[in-house]
Amino acid sequence: MAGFAATIVALLAAAGLLAALYVARQRNCSNFQAIALLKFRTLFRLRLPDRPGSADQPVIHVYARQSGLDVAVLWSILDRHCLHLLHERDQHSFILFGLRLFGQTAHAGDTAAIEAALAAGQSVSVPCPPEIEPQPQPLDSYRSLAALARKHGAALRALHVRGSRFSLWSVHPKSKAPRHLLPRMTLGQSDLLEFDDISPAANGATDPRDEDRVHDQLALARYRSNDLERGLFLAFRDACDTYGKAGPVLEDALGGKLTYKRTLIGARALGAKFEAMSQPGEVLGILLPNANAVIVTFLALQSAGRVAAMLNYTAGPAALVSALSTAKIRTVLASRAFVDKAGLEAPVAAIEKAGVKIVWLEELRESITLIEKASAFVNWRKPLRAVKASDPAVILFTSGSEGTPKGVVLSHTNIHANVAQAEARIDISVEDRLFNVLPVFHCFGLTGGAILPLFYGVRLFLYPSPLHYRIIPAVAREVRPSIMFGTDTFLAGYARTAKDTDFKSLRLIVAGAEAVRAETRRIYRERFNATIIEGFGMTETAPVAAVNSGSHNKDGTVGRLLPGMSLRLEPVEGINDAGRLFVSGPNVMLGYMLAAEPGVLQPLNGGWHDSGDIVAVDEDGYIAIRGRAKRFAKIAGEMISLGAIELMVQQLWPEAFHAAVAVKDKRKGERIVLVTTKMPALREELREYSRRFGATDLMVPGEIINVPEIPLLGSGKTDYVTAQKIADEWISSHRTDSSKA
Repeated sequence: MAGFAATIVALLAAAGLLAALYVARQRNCSNFQAIALLKFRTLFRLRLPDRPGSADQPVIHVYARQSGLDVAVLWSILDRHCLHLLHERDQHSFILFGLRLFGQTAHAGDTAAIEAALAAGQSVSVPCPPEIEPQPQPLDSYRSLAALARKHGAALRALHVRGSRFSLWSVHPKSKAPRHLLPRMTLGQSDLLEFDDISPAANGATDPRDEDRVHDQLALARYRSNDLERGLFLAFRDACDTYGKAGPVLEDALGGKLTYKRTLIGARALGAKFEAMSQPGEVLGILLPNANAVIVTFLALQSAGRVAAMLNYTAGPAALVSALSTAKIRTVLASRAFVDKAGLEAPVAAIEKAGVKIVWLEELRESITLIEKASAFVNWRKPLRAVKASDPAVILFTSGSEGTPKGVVLSHTNIHANVAQAEARIDISVEDRLFNVLPVFHCFGLTGGAILPLFYGVRLFLYPSPLHYRIIPAVAREVRPSIMFGTDTFLAGYARTAKDTDFKSLRLIVAGAEAVRAETRRIYRERFNATIIEGFGMTETAPVAAVNSGSHNKDGTVGRLLPGMSLRLEPVEGINDAGRLFVSGPNVMLGYMLAAEPGVLQPLNGGWHDSGDIVAVDEDGYIAIRGRAKRFAKIAGEMISLGAIELMVQQLWPEAFHAAVAVKDKRKGERIVLVTTKMPALREELREYSRRFGATDLMVPGEIINVPEIPLLGSGKTDYVTAQKIADEWISSHRTDSSKA
């Protein structure tokens, strides 16, 4: 028996050696590298990207060091002559004994060794700090590495070993990165950055923008280390495998708490019911508030291979029925308790009148048998139906802030890519708790406020309505979130009613959907010691397209483009310092569904989406929004940004809220009307301030209309359609002489 076991061991060893020899020949690496690579692929299920083409010059490989395993992984896959700089902790590590014995190594920070290797035509690998948002000193070192690359004619590529941070050799504390004996690892890599066409600074030493270029390469590698070829259900299950032992991850205002596993079991059980009542790929509507049930229902549809259409219950009966028709929805999933509490009897009646079936989740849950529950418990890891990542997963409807809402069709990849892009820019961990008040029928509330935290182990608290200005600060005091998402309007409303201690747990607030006022930033910084970072996006980009961060933040902008995205600006007549923004990338939608052709996907032309925004992009890549193309008025032949007017008025009257719209004018083509909560709002005061502001006389509104509150959409954006109606009706009833404008 012992002899038989010895024979088996010998055969396995021989097979391993033959496999190593084969890998060494295929990859043109040493036998020791091949053995190490086989170990990583076997034990850690290491997933590698497609092999890049060989470079004609040496390459500086940079990586954010997540654990002591990272350099060993890189040694196993990079050129056999590559010089690996070792972090101080790796220089005496037992697990890296083989690397130090058979590979070429030097101490991190040994610039002379780097220079000698590059001069000899060798590539090098250099560890960088693990933080996503690095401090100034590491950013300076990025510039030095770029200078070395220029000096020696080298290129630069970033690499990222995802999963190694959860290993036993992680550099992160256990509170931020739960430990696993053999975590699954994936290698991501950026494109090759060559400096031949990038001019250095005037003195020939360094270019200040190099630190951003290297930082962006690291973010791109981190983003690409995600496996985006999995459906959302499987991606959620992957998160369960990584973070599932940390306890409840999902909580709502009703007191419900769910772990990853319980959420998946519930989704599997409900998904079987949805599968029985619909066809593969069918669109089902979700009419639910921010509560645990909406996450379970959403995942249940993903498990069943159905498409979730998130319905805006604040839009009114007509808009809801229009959405149902546009997406050809035959079934809506709703809650009787929610409908009764929210007073949605009229929309429900309109849905039923349109011939759409409403399935009440309370009754559906009661119908689940013990056998079905047992099946869900046993098979909770498996989706009911396999899907392609490129398949539609969600339909969201544009806010209709400037017209009829359209259905935006997002694939599994679109959403997964967007949360991966955001995670590559913003530092989050399992220590964080996110307080989400934004409704999940809004893309910011769904992707950023629900899917992003759950995919990366951040505990999520869902609150049903962002309009409870007095209640939300008190809830925040009890929940103690570290991260919060919101719009300027909502954040300003909470600050007015909050006590100074209500938001003291916050470290970060991500704001979008509308411009953040300086007054709102000041209040949260001074009263709550919380930083507001501003981002930019649209439903069509799932939704985030650009964002500021702790390490890269510029006031007056919405940040820089996310990794993996591209932009182009097209000229606009009458505007010299900005252009119309077009974007492309893996997070850009599949296409629209329009009311004129219900259920028919209208794909994008060449993968580029016309954002409809007029923006300026500075030399560092920061994007400044000038306004919507539709929100420019043409007055006396000049293009005037209504958004810029709102910004000017906001600085004069920061405690009030304002909306600028344009009405027809016989003499000048159009004129501007300001709808404002400021009382009294004197035009002469505004005219005098505009001169100090540096604005032209054409930017001074011709009329000012006082209202008790600015109309808002359910997402928190200004409802410009209603604001326009207010202005049109006021102008009509007052018969204002256009010559006053």
